[in-house]
Amino acid sequence: MAPFVPPGRRAGVVLGRPQLLSIGAVLTELQAEFPEVTISKIRFLEAERLVEPQRTPSGYRKFSEADVERLAYVLRMQRDHYLPLRVIREHLAALDRGENPPALPGPGGAAEESAPDAVITPGPLAPSGPRLGRSEMLAAAGITDAQLSDWESYGLVSSDPDGGFDAEMLQVARLVAELGRFGLEPRHLRSVKAAADREIGLVEQIVAPLRRHRNPQTRAHAAAMARELANLSVRLHAALVQAGLRARP
Repeated sequence: MAPFVPPGRRAGVVLGRPQLLSIGAVLTELQAEFPEVTISKIRFLEAERLVEPQRTPSGYRKFSEADVERLAYVLRMQRDHYLPLRVIREHLAALDRGENPPALPGPGGAAEESAPDAVITPGPLAPSGPRLGRSEMLAAAGITDAQLSDWESYGLVSSDPDGGFDAEMLQVARLVAELGRFGLEPRHLRSVKAAADREIGLVEQIVAPLRRHRNPQTRAHAAAMARELANLSVRLHAALVQAGLRARP
């Protein structure tokens, strides 16, 4: 991996061997700016090949100053621009080649991620797009009121307290309708809904401490992390289903 030089900083000449840090020391340095970061997060970013620390003969990680700056860059891109890891990896690759990275969205903006290996790419957790009334929902999804009521009774689709539906519920309705073409009824999808509820609980367990933080940036990072976890969960589910089907005789 080429030496990492963050934007706006020139590569300097270091005399002698640079000091290497343990993962605990790296955590201490990063927590000054990112109080929510954990050792598990650092290991996860390493597993995603966003940073490649050296290893001692006994297997301990040793991070250089460039590694720490690289980690801080990744965390900053997640916190300030809500970029998914795939896009951040492209930015890092450009920087490693000495090129300018792609333009960043403004603070709080979202970046689209192309995920051809995912069956569904979840959107933002907050409602997005125009809100639909019941009749608009029926027309947009191409379903009847009886179908929508049936799906609501199984908890597959739900409206907000004002009776409106957001873009995510429209997507759910369309997918349920598509599955219905193959003979799958709402009662067959109860296990899918139960699995989704368990995944929601798992994500909430991870991000809940960050959402309670007083720092608005930390709370915003919690929302970005929840989106990323949701995307990874969907991709894992799709991969497991496809692998299981391929394994069948």
